[in-house]
Amino acid sequence: MKIFIDGNEIEVKDGETVLEACRRTGTPIPSMCFAPGKEHKPSCMVCMVRNEATGQMMPSCSTYPTDGMRIDTRSDEVLQTRRLAVELLLSDHRADCEAPCTIACPKKLDIAKMLYHYDEGDYPKAKAYVASVFALPQIGCDDCKAPCEKVCRRGTVDANVPIREIVKKLAAMEDIPAQGDPSLLSHIDRTRFSSRLGAFSPQEKIRLKETVTTPSTCLHCACLSKEECTLRDVATSLAIKSPRFGVNSLQPFKAEKKITGKLVFEPSKCIRCGLCVYNTVDGFTFKGRGFGMQVILPEESYSHVSEEVASLCPTGALSLGH
Repeated sequence: MKIFIDGNEIEVKDGETVLEACRRTGTPIPSMCFAPGKEHKPSCMVCMVRNEATGQMMPSCSTYPTDGMRIDTRSDEVLQTRRLAVELLLSDHRADCEAPCTIACPKKLDIAKMLYHYDEGDYPKAKAYVASVFALPQIGCDDCKAPCEKVCRRGTVDANVPIREIVKKLAAMEDIPAQGDPSLLSHIDRTRFSSRLGAFSPQEKIRLKETVTTPSTCLHCACLSKEECTLRDVATSLAIKSPRFGVNSLQPFKAEKKITGKLVFEPSKCIRCGLCVYNTVDGFTFKGRGFGMQVILPEESYSHVSEEVASLCPTGALSLGH
């Protein structure tokens, strides 16, 4: 069978969807709810294409071509449809791609990772981040106006993280060598889309104050899956700077659930693509309907889920990085 993709004739293999045929022949089409060889149902609508004969928009991940079909994958109309779909997904995705403190640091200190290792008690690694920026024992925080502390999200809960004091503490640890590494510098690509989790509700502030008791008091708001996030990559490719519809997720920030091994489920980052639901047996499931629908995992089903399911997640909702 032959079809036309953006005017180019291609041969379609038996059983291939339009999405699979396009990708195999070099036409990139994004998708959130599709994974090769895995069960899925069209839900994200990010892979939309247009049937040139009828003008109909179709999810390419579940559309099987007919002989001679002409498919449009890159017109303005198609791209705007995909953009709208991604903007709707982003409105349901409550997360910081990058930590505000790291973005604000004029010295490119990766504050988020430094604090992560500090709270883990890995002081040599935390100090290595400091040494990558400063020629220890000299540090430049005393003359800095501390924009990192001014934008700290913990400051909206009670008091901001004392980042400069922690830097000084690490620098003063004489028993730990100062081994800097340029690769540890923060290299934030400002051309990439970066989501924001929005303001905390009064109830969230109370919960975070009571439950987040790390040594540094850091909330660790940066996403550990930011480099592998399909949602972020697609938003960037569509030149989305900020979600048109804001952040309307009803899911609470940092309500993480440790499932098994290193597997962690963070509902506030879930876009309800369904891949974890359709590819676990008696595991993840949907709860509710409409905008309030959630993906949940009952406690009695924890043992039915393996770490491998994290590889299907197009965001950081399921991760092994904690």
